[in-house]
This record gives sequence, C-alpha cells and structure tokens, in this order.
Amino acid sequence: MEYFLNDHKLHLNPISPLTDSQSMPKAELRKAPKEGFCSHCLLALGSHPTRRTVNGEDHGFCCYGCCLAFQVKHGSREEPEAAWLLIRLGTGGFLAMNIMLFSLLLYSGTFNYADAELIPLIHWILGIFATPVMLILGWPFFHETWDGLLQGRLTSSTLISLGAGAAYAYSVLMLFTGGSHIYFDTATMVLVLFTVGRYLEAAGRAKAVRNIAPMLEAEEQWASVVENGKETPLSVRQVQAGMSVRVRPGERIPVDGTIIEGCSSADERILTGESRPVTKNVDDYVLAGCINLEGSLLIKCNAAGSDTRWGNLCRIVRDTLSQPNSTQRIVDKAAGRFVPAVLGITALTIIYWQTEVALNQALLHGLAVLVVACPCALGLAAPLATALGLGQFLQRGCLVRGAEVQEKLARIQGIAFDKTGTLTEGYTNLVHIECEEDYHEVVLRRTAALEHHSEHPLAHGIISAAKTRKLQLPEAQKVQAVPGSGLLGYIEDDLVIAGRADWLRKLDYEISGYMSERLEQQENSGHTAVCVGWNKKVKGLLFLDDQLLNDAPVMVRELKNLGLKTLLLTGDISSVGQRIAETAGIDEWEATLAPEDKCAVLSTWGKKNGPAAMVGDGLNDGPVLASAGIGIAVGGATDLARETADLVLPQGGIILLPWVIQLSRAVRKTILTNIMWAFGYNAVAITLAVSGFLLPILAAVLMAGSSLLVVLNSLRLEKLSSEV
Repeated sequence: MEYFLNDHKLHLNPISPLTDSQSMPKAELRKAPKEGFCSHCLLALGSHPTRRTVNGEDHGFCCYGCCLAFQVKHGSREEPEAAWLLIRLGTGGFLAMNIMLFSLLLYSGTFNYADAELIPLIHWILGIFATPVMLILGWPFFHETWDGLLQGRLTSSTLISLGAGAAYAYSVLMLFTGGSHIYFDTATMVLVLFTVGRYLEAAGRAKAVRNIAPMLEAEEQWASVVENGKETPLSVRQVQAGMSVRVRPGERIPVDGTIIEGCSSADERILTGESRPVTKNVDDYVLAGCINLEGSLLIKCNAAGSDTRWGNLCRIVRDTLSQPNSTQRIVDKAAGRFVPAVLGITALTIIYWQTEVALNQALLHGLAVLVVACPCALGLAAPLATALGLGQFLQRGCLVRGAEVQEKLARIQGIAFDKTGTLTEGYTNLVHIECEEDYHEVVLRRTAALEHHSEHPLAHGIISAAKTRKLQLPEAQKVQAVPGSGLLGYIEDDLVIAGRADWLRKLDYEISGYMSERLEQQENSGHTAVCVGWNKKVKGLLFLDDQLLNDAPVMVRELKNLGLKTLLLTGDISSVGQRIAETAGIDEWEATLAPEDKCAVLSTWGKKNGPAAMVGDGLNDGPVLASAGIGIAVGGATDLARETADLVLPQGGIILLPWVIQLSRAVRKTILTNIMWAFGYNAVAITLAVSGFLLPILAAVLMAGSSLLVVLNSLRLEKLSSEV
C-alpha cells in the first residue's frame, strides 16, 4: 500500500512474521535470534552493538553493515528505503568525491603548464566517473520526473533532473567537441547532496511510521487455523466466525475471539496503550493485534477475521493518513504552482545573464535557480509532522479519526464534558429505595430487569444491588430506550417505565406528594433519582450516587492552565450537576438536559467562547459528539459514542486530555514553522541565485540544509511527547 504525501511517497507495507509462511519453512520462520546475538548474522553482538527498531521490534547487530542488510531484507517499506538510499549514497558519493578532487586540481591551474596535455584525459576520466553516478543517484529523479510528465504534473524531481541533467549533458557535449568548460562535478555533487536530503527525509519518515506500522498490519496477517487436528495457514480475510486459531508465543493474535485452550499474557498496548501485560486464561476474550507473550493459545473466532477491532482501526488510520488536512491541501496547491513558476524564472535568468556574461556562466546561474528552488522542504512541512503526531497518539492508545482532527484540536478554545462515566466513575451505587407501600423488592426486581437492556452507567448500580440481594429477575419484553429519559418495557404483563421524574410526569404518571417531597430532598443532597412506575403511577424511587474520578480535578486544572474554558453538560438534576462541577473545578454547568438540548447549549457556548470540543461516553452523547466541532469519547464509551467521536481516548484515559491538546498544538505549530521556513528560504535563495551570488553546488548544500531543518524540527515532537 502507498500513500502520497505531496511529492513524497509514504509507503506503509509492514511485513508480519507469518506473511512469508508460504515461502519459508515453519521451523525457520519461528526461529528468532537469541539475546546477545546479531539479528542478521547470528554472531555474538560484542561489547558495542548497534541497536535499531525494525517493524516495531528492538534488534541488536554486531556491526552497522548487518544493521543495513537486515533493514533492506526485513524492514517495512520506509526502513529499507532509508537503508538502500544510504548504500547508494556511499557508492555515488565515493565516485563524486574523486570527481571533485580532480576538478579542484583543474580549477587551481595545477595542469595548466607542465602537464597541460593531461587535461583532455582528465576530462574523459571525469566523464567516466560521472556516468555511473548519474545512473546510481540520478535514475530515481529521472524516473519520477518521467512518471510525473506522463500524469501531466511537474514535481520537485523535475527541477533536480533538469539541473543535474543539463550540467551533465552540457559537459558531455564539451567533452566530444573539445570544449574547456565541463561541469561533471556540479552534476554529480548536486545529485549527492539531493540524495543526502532524500536520505534525511526517508530516515525521518521511517521514524514517523515506526509507531504507526503495527496499526496497518491487520489485513496482511496470516492465521494458523486448526481443523481436525491439522493446522492450515490462512489469510485473515479467509477466517470465519467459529474457526479455531492457534497462536504461539511471540506471535501477534490475528483474530478477535475467546480462549478455549491454554493460558498466557498479552501485550495490548497497540489497542489500549496499556504497557503492562494482561493475564489471559480459558474463556477470556482476546483482541486481534495484541501479542501473545508466553503460552500457546487456541482461540475460537467470534467474528470474521476481516471484521476485527484491529482491522477497523487499520482502516481508520489508513484513511487518516491518505486524507490531507486543510493546511496540507493549501501547501500542495502552492507547490503545484511553484515548480512551473521556477522554470519560468530559470529561463528569464539565463536570458538576462547571457547578455552580461558568457553562455556557460549564464547556464550556471540558471542551474543554481533550479537547484536552490527545489521545494523538498515544502513537501515535508505538513506530512512529516502530521505522521509523527499520529504515531504519538496511537502509541498512547488514542484513536484519531480523520485528517483534520489534530488541526481542529489545536484550535479549540473550550471543552464541554458529559458527567456520568466521563468525569465520574460511571459505576453508581444504590443508596436508598423509597416506596409508599412495601414495594421495595418488586421495584428493584422490575427496574433491574429493564436495566439489563441498557448501557447507561446508572444501570450498573441497580443491577449490582439486585445481585447482592440475590433477587430473581423477571423477563422484560419489548424494551425500548429513550435517550436522555429512561427505559420502558413489559414485565409480568405490566408496562413498566423507569427514568427521570419529569419524563414520567409528561407521560401522566401520578407522583404522590410524599414521593415528590422525598424526591426533592434526596436530589438536593446530590443523589441521582430513578423513578419507577406502572399502571400510570410511580411506585418507587431509586436513589444512586456516582463518585468523581480522582483524575478529573487535576485534568481540569491542567486544561485551564492551557487557557481553555470548561463546561459541564448533564441530563442529571441541577444539584448533582453543581456538586460535580464545583468539585472538579469546571467553570460553567448546565443540568437537566436532553440530548438535543446538549447540542443547542454547546452550539451557543461555542459561538460565545470559540471552537469547542465535547467529551462523552454514553448512548445519549452520540448526537452531541457528532454535532460538536470535535467529539471525544473515552475508552469505556458505547459503540455509538465511539463511532460518532473524532478522537477516542483509551480506557481511563481522561487524564491524557491536556496532553492531547498540547501535542495537537505542537503539531500545528511545527507545521506552520516548517511552512514559514520553506517559503522564506525559497524566496531568499531564489533571489540570491537570480542575482548570481550562488553556485549550483552551494545551492544544493542550502537545499539539503533546508530539508534537514524541517526534519529536525518535526522530530522535536517525539521529545515533547516523552516529556509530557
């Protein structure tokens, strides 16, 4: 698979250990280098080994040659590209240095007197040395230029090819016609320096992709399917629900399913960000993408191999990478117009200077314009920083959905929160049951039967209380959930309704004066009430309490330090909303809100304070998450909340929210800094080249330096994320 980031290909085609199972013996496939031995040649590492991360795994090498060879053979697409560029660069650079040495002797006049007869021979030697350099280092640029022309577009490779090709062709012409001006040194050193720039870019992209690569392996996985006692390797696309899959120690689990044999522990950081291994036994659920660490497992698939959570994550990450954000689209558009403009400036430069100096000198000035104006830094400005930021999000277990998310997060001015399950534990405790008659057990039984069909956090406290009292729950039929209001269903031939008091009043359910008084007293104390009724009368009140998360006050304080406004939106009563908001340190709060009311309040608040994000986890948060500028779901969110959110935080990851904002702001700042540098550099450099102050070789040095600065500036994001 390939993704195009401006004029640079971001290749993402990681190779899993099982991908080559059809071409390699299983025994060899599973053989891993022992600790203390080189991953490539299997010799002892020695006292000063070379360490490198390849395909997300740490490897040790006895020498740098083994390191390069291993990356070329086993690395994902970005890693062998960087290694292969370095090998080509070494070969081409050796020849180019020899060309430069003889050229310096010619420029210094060493052969002008006693050995003047050697000058034509040296010219031919330079031509012989330059030709393989043009093929080794120049061919990729010429190939990209030709492909671009066939598609009707001009790329940065067009400028490089024209510059180096013109210098080489002019020198060959002078060689055969006996001319004294040859520029093989210029042609070859330009290619060397541009290849250095490409190597820096490839190394930077490889580092950016290293954390993303495991997310994109899902569709390339193979599974060992066990049937009638025999193991058969199948692509995950062919695995169906109900099949049994064998996963050995060290292998990545290819399917979602339940363990039916064996015990082990799993590394789940790829999906949850949790760095500690999780123990797995028979009947435990395991997820595709996690690594089986110790024991052999037999897993029964619960869904098709192509329909795993890891597979869905893979598709989301791929879509995010392939869709440029608005800043990147502007840069791409500018770069598309930049190359033709440079060609025009080059032509005008040559036309002007040939009236002032010799033609060969005018061509050198034009060549300098071509070389120095190459928009390599501009092409790297946005995609490299974006990929690095996305990698850091995924490393912490945060799922980013869409290319615009990082940019929007960096620009928000306020954050709104749902209460239950977002700022609170979400696991409520039943505090008290209030009934006019002795209906306590009946009310709890019927309410728990309804709540079995709900994903609302309040349901947990009610069901737990029923289990604690060992009540036998009746069967609830035709259960319907009304988001923001409650549940209704038929139990023992009665239509039972459980939910908010105002909802039952709207349905004309009678609440006695005593019950209303008790409802008001308990709600004023900060408890959440669930009214239960049937036969058009409220039979009981269940009062529950939900504790604030320990991390919530710290998280809110850090958000305020970042200059963000905070708002609490809850469907609960005012006293509960006020208590939670004051305890957490939230600026404003709104209570007794239906889902559609939350959308309206958030829209009004956003117009007043600037772009806002919404954080939620429940069924009734789906509409407001979808309508918010940025919707953020926490790890325990319902499927609807996760599907409608732009960013999904890992389980217990609400504390990461300030870091998410900081990283997004750092990514946007890095992109803008890169763009400003790239445009400013090109404006100044082109002016100097047109004015005749730059030689082509110096122009190439400046271009490589520009790309290096963009790469180093982007790589600072990794340092920032490790410090947060």
